[in-house]
Amino acid sequence: MSNKLSNLKFLSLQQNHLTGIIPTSISNASKLVALSLHDNELTGSIPNSLGSLGKLELLNLDFNRLSGESSSPELSFLTFLTSCRSLKYLVVGYNPLNGFLPASFSNHSTSLVYFTVSNCKIKGNIPTGIGNLSSLLHLDFSGNELVGSIPKSFNRLKNLQVFYLGINQIRDVLNIFCELHSLGLLQLSQNQFFGGIPECLGNMINLTQIFLDSNNLTSMIPANLLSMKNLQVLNLSLNFLSGSLPLEIGNLKAAYNLDLSINQLSNIIPTTIGELQALQNFSLAKNNLRGSIPESVSNMVSLEFLDLSHNNLSGVIPKSMEALKNLKECNVSFNRLSGEIPQGGPFRNFTGQFFINNEALCGDSRLNVPPCQRNSTRRSTKRKVLLLVISLSGIAAILIIAIGAILTLRRLKKRKGLGGTELMLVAKYERFSYYDLLQSTDNYNESNLLGEGSFGSVYKGILSDGIVVAVKVFNLQVEGASTSFDRECEILKSLRHRNLTKVLGNCSNPDFKALVLKYMPNGNLEKWLYSHNHFLDLFQRVNIMIDVACALEYLHYSYYTPVVHCDLKPSNILLDEDMVASVSDFGITKMFGEGESILHTVTLATLGYIAPEYGSEGLVSRRIDVYSFGIVLMETFSRVKPSDEMFSSDLSLKSWVEDSLPNALQRISRRKDEHERCFSRIEEY
Repeated sequence: MSNKLSNLKFLSLQQNHLTGIIPTSISNASKLVALSLHDNELTGSIPNSLGSLGKLELLNLDFNRLSGESSSPELSFLTFLTSCRSLKYLVVGYNPLNGFLPASFSNHSTSLVYFTVSNCKIKGNIPTGIGNLSSLLHLDFSGNELVGSIPKSFNRLKNLQVFYLGINQIRDVLNIFCELHSLGLLQLSQNQFFGGIPECLGNMINLTQIFLDSNNLTSMIPANLLSMKNLQVLNLSLNFLSGSLPLEIGNLKAAYNLDLSINQLSNIIPTTIGELQALQNFSLAKNNLRGSIPESVSNMVSLEFLDLSHNNLSGVIPKSMEALKNLKECNVSFNRLSGEIPQGGPFRNFTGQFFINNEALCGDSRLNVPPCQRNSTRRSTKRKVLLLVISLSGIAAILIIAIGAILTLRRLKKRKGLGGTELMLVAKYERFSYYDLLQSTDNYNESNLLGEGSFGSVYKGILSDGIVVAVKVFNLQVEGASTSFDRECEILKSLRHRNLTKVLGNCSNPDFKALVLKYMPNGNLEKWLYSHNHFLDLFQRVNIMIDVACALEYLHYSYYTPVVHCDLKPSNILLDEDMVASVSDFGITKMFGEGESILHTVTLATLGYIAPEYGSEGLVSRRIDVYSFGIVLMETFSRVKPSDEMFSSDLSLKSWVEDSLPNALQRISRRKDEHERCFSRIEEY
């Protein structure tokens, strides 16, 4: 770097795809105060010459490919940086440094307030003199290979507010943290901490987030730990905790995430859990809990995800839980529950997997449980037909169209919108680098290609932690691709429903944009309808369409403003390992403003699935999704595409089905088997 830049104070080159090494001549910029090179593709070692920048206050090199020096196992640049007595922020995370923290690291100036070396393959012990850095506010050692125990000097970090140590191999007890009264976040997940949870931890009033999951902790949960009124997140899962749940659990008024799963907790669930009205995620799965599900759970008005599976719970599922309008998942499988599964409220959206392996649950046939025994009462002819349909083991396609379409579409039309009463939840996405995605997809190898669409391609990827994902790469050479990416990010960041595609993160640079999605191993509905190697039975088709209807209902009425998908078709309906459907591809989706019910737009949807008013006039309303849903519904059961060559200007899939009713049921269904006798009986009825 030229001496002509000797007056340079601030240099920020982040997110520019820079390659090569950091030049040692950087030291010529002797007045440099802040140097930010994060999110690039820089390689080589971090030059020791940075230590001559006496006025440096901020150094940010994270998310690169920088390594340690091959000549020394220690990270010598940290020693040289001790000469930078004004250094406050030192950020070198997400680089394969692959070395040891030198003992001299503890000689850094007390001006250092922020230090992170997360995910850097750091080995060895935490330096014994770490307590000398008395001004530290934020310290991140997570995702490394650190061993040993916490140094005794650690308790001198009285100002420390945030400490990340997750995913290491530290073996120690927790008592040393009790003296750090400024701590707001303590993350010790996936280590080897042992012994009990000390009661003194419950006296740390500034703690808002505690992560102690995946350790070797034993004994009972201290009552005062569950009395921390400022605590928002508590994760104690995957330990060996035992005993009863303290009644004081109801004091966690501010908590929104509570995970006590995979322990050895016993006895009953206290009724005081009903006082957790801010709680959104609650898991007690895989313990030894007994007794009934308390009625007070219906008071947990913010609850979205409840997991009580793999316990010894008995009794009934409280019907009052139908009032939990925010509930997205309720897993009570592998218990000893009995009685009728509630049918109203959020239970309309649940599938049978949430209720399997119980003692005597009964309810709707879609939940794969026996029907409940009821006293005989008078029913209308329509009701009798519906019950007959439910009881038959295999209904052919057109009957589902006739009944399913009428009931579902009528319900969608009559349902009143919730307006702005729902709280908009914005998901926190993980940010991936271009290099992360390149590596996960094997350089976007064609063997990992899952599919191609109008704006890009989708690849299967395997992240560094082994998680399988789908990577949707946008072709920015295509007009509208960048807009499509922005729209999907805007919409999916705040939509949360089990039947909508789950976005895990993204990568956004000026010349590269991609979404990282949950991988759906069973592909899309189109593959299952038309591939000779796949087959859907009748009930699978019914459940898939119920899932899609639930997704549309959420988009149209349960979000704070109506959302219209605009391109519903089988290839945009993805299936997970349990054949649960999720609606995907929100690239041309439209969101309404407050009070709007109709929009004008350019036609981008797929021919054959477009509602007439959308195709001819560009009008967008909820009805175009309802129309597309009807087409997909008919296609799912007839296995005939709306673009089939049999259709001309005078004949469409819709009119073909209409003309076939009511005297040609067998001609619509391509399955001619034992169920034809059932059709005859229903027609006669």
